[in-house]
Amino acid sequence: MRKIAIAGNWKMYKTQKEAKDFFTDFLPLVKDKLEKSSDRVLICAPFTDLSFLVSFTANAPDNLAIGAQNLHWSDSGAFTGEISAPMLVELGLKFVIVGHSERRQFFGDTDATVNQRLKAAQKHGITPILCVGETKQHREQNETESHIFSQLELGLDGVDQDNLIIAYEPIWAIGTGDTCATKEANRVIGLIRSQLQNPDVTIQYGGSVKPDNIDEIMAESQIDGVLVGGASLEPVSFARIINYTENYTEKL
Repeated sequence: MRKIAIAGNWKMYKTQKEAKDFFTDFLPLVKDKLEKSSDRVLICAPFTDLSFLVSFTANAPDNLAIGAQNLHWSDSGAFTGEISAPMLVELGLKFVIVGHSERRQFFGDTDATVNQRLKAAQKHGITPILCVGETKQHREQNETESHIFSQLELGLDGVDQDNLIIAYEPIWAIGTGDTCATKEANRVIGLIRSQLQNPDVTIQYGGSVKPDNIDEIMAESQIDGVLVGGASLEPVSFARIINYTENYTEKL
């Protein structure tokens, strides 16, 4: 059975004090939803915040979890600045983002290294969130499907699809204010699901998700949640996303 997962990606924002201030305001706003719903809520924070946030949220409902934004494929080694899966496990983390477009664009992640990172996470019982998506150029050249299918084929080689979340993030919609039309996002996510061995994999949409479009996004049949960037940095904004309207009907 498919599960809903709503994740916030804080990227390189928030000191520990800022993270504490966020959760102090945020938790009361989502308390009822967390207690009454089976939706998973994840906050993927900078490495320096992780230990603090795991402790600070220890008494929160079990479906709220703290996650990391990346990990290395080796358990240890001479990899300056990297973080390993055992280090994340020691902190009590169970989720990690892998293959985000910013990691691919700015830090040289390839489908091959993404595959290694996925396997490293799963080896240690961590559920990875695999990010896939096309650039504006891919879309304009009608290469959206072929590009994403290639990312899936290479990235998921040897990966356990029973311990996996996928996030479809059209790169041209990340942080731009441009949101992929919900029907189109639903279509692409359906195509992604058709390529999987396990059709019950949670597949999120990411790309300029905001309080004013979350109800429409979550009403789509193939979308199992969202991966949120900027709107996850403000407690009221992210709480509204988590408290989406489940019986949303598009106005005619």
